[in-house]
Amino acid sequence: MPGTTASSAPSTSPQFSRRSALGMGLGAAAALALPAQHASAATAVGGARLAASGVQVRRGTGAPKLPELAAKAWLVADNDSGEVLASYQAHRALPPASTLKMLFADTVLPTFGHDLKHRVTAEDLAGIPAGSSLVGVQAGTTYTVDQLWQGVFLRSGNDAVHVLASMYGGVDKTVAAMQARAKDLQAGDTHVVSPDGFDHKGQLSSAYDLTLFARAGLKSDDFRGYCATKVADFPAGGGKTFQIQNTDRLLTGLGIAAYDGLIGVKNGYTSHAGNTFTGAATRNGRTLLVTVMHPKSGYEAVYRETAALLDWGFAAGGKVSSVGELVTPLSEQPKPSASPAAGAPGASSANRPTEHGEGWALGGSAAIAALAGGSLFALRHRGKPAGRRRRG
Repeated sequence: MPGTTASSAPSTSPQFSRRSALGMGLGAAAALALPAQHASAATAVGGARLAASGVQVRRGTGAPKLPELAAKAWLVADNDSGEVLASYQAHRALPPASTLKMLFADTVLPTFGHDLKHRVTAEDLAGIPAGSSLVGVQAGTTYTVDQLWQGVFLRSGNDAVHVLASMYGGVDKTVAAMQARAKDLQAGDTHVVSPDGFDHKGQLSSAYDLTLFARAGLKSDDFRGYCATKVADFPAGGGKTFQIQNTDRLLTGLGIAAYDGLIGVKNGYTSHAGNTFTGAATRNGRTLLVTVMHPKSGYEAVYRETAALLDWGFAAGGKVSSVGELVTPLSEQPKPSASPAAGAPGASSANRPTEHGEGWALGGSAAIAALAGGSLFALRHRGKPAGRRRRG
């Protein structure tokens, strides 16, 4: 099977450029200059086998064989239990393309209410990389947050991403918050340079981390709703609209058969990264997650390999043992036991450690905001959500 011989992951990831095309400040650049840490078998998040060479699978009696695959990295996991059923190069850091928008949504989506309106300015659209995928956001036109998220999820619009990042407090604050969210999710292979996933030096993630982002996002009804939407009407200005269609081919069936039970989540393509996809499907009450990164050739190969792995995962239910796990976010882990009573030995708050260090004592989204630098704009404007071929 292609991929059974381990490919050597890069020993170091590229350094972040201090002169980013997005115009990020030197302070933010310095904070993000460290490369993503590559997992060793001894320290791999989710289990040692996820960093081991070759295909990782533990087949029992009657378990089907894995399909032939050409991807540089892939992973199959059970969404509910978190068990990793099979993987190849799960922690290999590779350019993620627009699948990184899952982390952007995990970070920013809870911030604004659906019906919040925003009149887009030219400044909101500044810094979008040339050659980006666009949904057609226009300066001077007013959009709801709901419409902007449709632009992100359906058309992978970098223009919609940059408007939402501007509303959040700017690109650098958004990048810092995304990196903090990745840390909370224990996605240590991920290095964020831009919120849109475009080809920037040092922008990396892994099949394992992308699967963590998808799993976290699918806990949100809003996230699930957007990534499962096939078509929507988008403002064209002057009270007119035009229709946009989801670019996820396993969802829409464009050019390839739609996958039965697919519920999302995100595809991506750039000329440097190639094709990347994380998909989720539910059958008979069981939801599987599959991430496929960089098949060797063919625009539809990433979808075909994802579908093949989903088929295998559903057929292998109860016939394979896990080779690792999708870990629980730090902010969702149990709190430390109650502190000693006042006056008891070790009761001094000055000497009492917090669960994840001082910043994480806040817990949840507040902890992420603190680690990201505390976007006052985002906190003040927090709303309650209701119920060419080179792309980012």
